[in-house]
Amino acid sequence: MWLVLALLTLWAVAALYVDFRIAALRIPLTVIYVLAIIAVLVKVKRWLWAAALCFAGFCVVLTWWLSLKPSNDGDWQADTSRTAWAEINGDRVTIHNLRNCDYHTEIEYSDCWSDRTVYLSQLRFADLFFTTWGPKYIGHPIVSFQFGDNDHVAFSIEARYKAGQSYSATLGFFRQYELIFITADERDVIRLRTNYRKDEQVFLYRTTVSPERALVPGDFVHDLAHLSGIVSGGIDPANQAAHAGAGDMVKRNMVFLQPGNDTHVGKSQRPTALEHQAYGRTL
Repeated sequence: MWLVLALLTLWAVAALYVDFRIAALRIPLTVIYVLAIIAVLVKVKRWLWAAALCFAGFCVVLTWWLSLKPSNDGDWQADTSRTAWAEINGDRVTIHNLRNCDYHTEIEYSDCWSDRTVYLSQLRFADLFFTTWGPKYIGHPIVSFQFGDNDHVAFSIEARYKAGQSYSATLGFFRQYELIFITADERDVIRLRTNYRKDEQVFLYRTTVSPERALVPGDFVHDLAHLSGIVSGGIDPANQAAHAGAGDMVKRNMVFLQPGNDTHVGKSQRPTALEHQAYGRTL
């Protein structure tokens, strides 16, 4: 029991230090909490009461932590500063704030935002990219739709960094990062990972899903959005409402990642590894 309480107390201390919104109060509140726990352990002679008070302190911190909500207001980095939206007029869809950065390095880019018009009747394929960067059970899926002969629009759920923030797997378990649903030219989100990011591997799963099914609202794209929340690294629990119900869909969604599955991935096809500097639609 005391080991569990020690772990809960450690988490509460970390949550106060990392996530309290007023930076100047983080250290004072953390110190006060630690001193309060020490005082309980020293002053309260009955171990059951002491354990109950320590657990009550954890519950107070947890209640506060769960009340933290994501926001669209922030000093966002340039590549996540806008959110996409679309105008739908019958067969015609105009996507606003589609990302298509001109990358010079991983963190240096320009000309990120534009509008694009696609026609639903020209939808040809829906493919799944899956990227990994080292940790065994952490990865990131990206779904891409081909319209016409060579127009690819991709969707990726990503951490939305503020100015000065960078990726941290540890901070991803707290409430430091909002999420953003990036709508981008495929050359943006894929070439960034194959050509500019170090030690990141990208695999392409050519699916056999029909254009009709890919267009069904709440089906193919909806499943992949939930899949992203299930298998991506650094997902902020503050955005868990966006993935409500994902737990019930794990078994159904993971089939997308099985090469050779005759429903979603072509039976004779294996995932294609995209090497550094090798991205292109000649696969």
